[in-house]
Amino acid sequence: MDKAWLADLSRVGGSYRAFLREQSIWAIWVYRFGRRVDARDPGVVKRLLLMVYWVLHRWVETVTGIGLPKQAQIGAGLRIWHFGGVFVHPDAVLGEGCTLRQGVTIGDKGDGSGAPVLGRHVNLGAYAQVIGPVTIGDHAVIGAMAVVTKDVPAGATVVGNPARIVRQSNSGGGA
Repeated sequence: MDKAWLADLSRVGGSYRAFLREQSIWAIWVYRFGRRVDARDPGVVKRLLLMVYWVLHRWVETVTGIGLPKQAQIGAGLRIWHFGGVFVHPDAVLGEGCTLRQGVTIGDKGDGSGAPVLGRHVNLGAYAQVIGPVTIGDHAVIGAMAVVTKDVPAGATVVGNPARIVRQSNSGGGA
């Protein structure tokens, strides 16, 4: 069992019973499965596992409304609260311990300019949108319904549309 998956599982209670009560863990597991398949050597088994991944990914995305493509780089300990409407761009990078809530979009502007990079322990409120080639610092908090199109420093709390800083932690480790 890989360490990232164990960290993800620990954020929902640490037990495999989480599969019975946390639909978001289904999407995270399928994402981690896809990453493991991509790491395999080329061959027939890899091709078959990629087909299994594709079916599982589409099924989980349809049932839960969570899109976590295996191309995205997502650190250990991802937590998705209140599943539904969560979509992550394939080129996005999320650090370890990030928290997403329902309706979160982490995407590009649609012009190929790039996808967001989130630091460690970033917390995104419900329906927050992080769009374009922006960097979100460690321990930042993105408020509910905020629209982030510019970089956010470590430890900052941002709210609104467009997002603006309402609190800044000096240590960058607290929020």
